Order: sequence, then structure tokens, then C-alpha cells
Amino acid sequence: MVRFLSENWGNILVLAVIAAAVVGVLVSSHRKRKSGCGCGCDSCPSNGICHPKQ
Repeated sequence: MVRFLSENWGNILVLAVIAAAVVGVLVSSHRKRKSGCGCGCDSCPSNGICHPKQ
């Protein structure tokens, strides 16, 4: 196991950075959607998702 880690530490590091970026984008997207997206929603095609009519 130690040999595998020592031979592939560069790949593991790059994969960890990419995974952290993807998680960050997903969390940010979720927060924006939950808060009403934070944009001018009048012309947004997803207006019905962010602001459902009651």
C-alpha cells in the first residue's frame, strides 16, 4: 500500500484537488438554489424551480 501511494502521490493529489473543486461547485449551486438563486429571476428559464407558484 505504501509503495502504491509513493508511486502515485501526484495523481492522488490532482484527483483530490479536482474532487474538492467539484464538491465546492455542487455546494455553491445547492446554496444558491436554496436561497432563491441570487440572480435576476424574471428572465431565468429556471424561475419556476427557484420560486414555485403557490
